[in-house]
Amino acid sequence: MSQIEIVPADGLFRFLAYCRLPRLLYAGMDGFAPPLDVERWAMHSPMLNPHFKLVESQRFLARRDGRWVGRIEAHVYKPEITPVAASRHQFGALDAIDDLEVVRALVAAAEGWLAARGAATIHGPFSPSINHECGLLIEGATTPPMVMTPWHPPYLGALLETLGYGKARDLLTFEFNVADQDLTQPARIANRKEWRDRLKMRPLKLDQLKTGETELMTDLFNDAWSGNWGYVERTRAEFDSDADVLGYVVPAEYGIVVEFDGAPVAFLIALPNLCEIWSDLDGRLFPFGLFKLLSRLRKHSYESARVLLLGTRKSLQSSATGGAILLGVVEEIRRRAGSTSASRMEAGWVLEDNVAMRKPIEIFGGKVDKIHRIYEKRLP
Repeated sequence: MSQIEIVPADGLFRFLAYCRLPRLLYAGMDGFAPPLDVERWAMHSPMLNPHFKLVESQRFLARRDGRWVGRIEAHVYKPEITPVAASRHQFGALDAIDDLEVVRALVAAAEGWLAARGAATIHGPFSPSINHECGLLIEGATTPPMVMTPWHPPYLGALLETLGYGKARDLLTFEFNVADQDLTQPARIANRKEWRDRLKMRPLKLDQLKTGETELMTDLFNDAWSGNWGYVERTRAEFDSDADVLGYVVPAEYGIVVEFDGAPVAFLIALPNLCEIWSDLDGRLFPFGLFKLLSRLRKHSYESARVLLLGTRKSLQSSATGGAILLGVVEEIRRRAGSTSASRMEAGWVLEDNVAMRKPIEIFGGKVDKIHRIYEKRLP
């Protein structure tokens, strides 16, 4: 068998290879939709993604017979940052051909790099963080692809488990079928008399994202999710970076801020399933892809969408008020999707033991259609 070479993915050429590798490895596989290369650049570049200011990281590529056959990333959070109940030492962006020795070599490179920085236990994949794409897809590989949702072939989790990795947590993605939504019926939650005058839902101000809305989202998001397994604070810089794109691709009806007694207490942002307009571009915007994409952004009628960000004040989460707010938000975004061309909406990732989040989703008909797994391993 030919030798497997593991090399750091340093320099522009290897960085570009690292970003496009999944679309080359998984081309033609059922359920896979290649993301845009430029979107991957923004996610994985330390110069473009503010997340990398919080970590020390290293990317690796695997090569055999002159061909790239896998990749992985390892990172450790700075000493002042500790994920809730999870290791500071993590891996992400694991993609490879169906070959145990390739995966073994990649994982060994990441483990060695992390062990040299004090790792006793490692968790992942976080690609590149819990606030971006996380988990390895173990169920739902052939369901319709969804934007910003990591996809993996079924063999990858099995290979990782062969190498001593076990389940830390499962993350659930729920699907709503909104095609039969009856828009003539008033909202059940927000229009109940005990909430009608106190609970208001205003649109997210997409034209003021970086002049007030991202500050609000940062506050609500971090308050909402602090204490959850794996939580790491999402910085204002990360929200501002997202805002540079969200203002162009989020329809007005897909951004909601919830006010209770006049004070903002929750927000939600959904995103049209951009996979529908870029899957056939094979990741490339040039020379003709950019014009196709711009035209489709203006004209396409989306069949599906995804809840991207959600946060509710922690002080309300275990109360009847908090339950009503979450129920109201889920109902409202489901209604809004029904008023557009979308017939499907996905909401994830929800920790399997997060009953408070699962319950309202299930009440309004959400069914699990994807499961992503966070793995862990104790190092010798």
